[in-house]
Amino acid sequence: VQLQAYGGGLVQAGGSLRLSCARSGRTSNSYVGWFRQAPGKEREFVARISWSGGTTYYSDSVKGRFLISRDNTKNMGYLQMNSLKPEDTAVYYCAVKFGGPSIDARAYIYWGQGTLVTVSS
Repeated sequence: VQLQAYGGGLVQAGGSLRLSCARSGRTSNSYVGWFRQAPGKEREFVARISWSGGTTYYSDSVKGRFLISRDNTKNMGYLQMNSLKPEDTAVYYCAVKFGGPSIDARAYIYWGQGTLVTVSS
C-alpha cells in the first residue's frame, strides 16, 4: 500500500481546504484515517472512513466542520475542512489500516508523507 496526501496550504480562519489522499495497493477490509500533528504536540486522530461501507467517525474537535469521504473508483480519499480555525494548523497525514476500526495512530500501518495546513487568524 502506498499513500500520498496533498492539498494543504495557507488559509484564513473561517476558510476551507480539501485534502486528498491517493492510495494504491490492497483496499479490501480497510480504513482510511486522517491524523494531524501540530508543532510540539503528539499526532492526533481527526477522522476515519471505512473504505467499503463508507461509515465515518470524527474527533470532537472537528465534528461538524470536517467531512471525510472516499471515491472507490479512483482510489482516492478526501478530507473537506470547513470553518477552519488557527488551532487546526498542523501537518495532516492520511493512513491505512486493515481489519477493524480504530482511532489509535499505532494501529495504522501505512502512512502518507503529510501535507501542511496553516490557518491564519
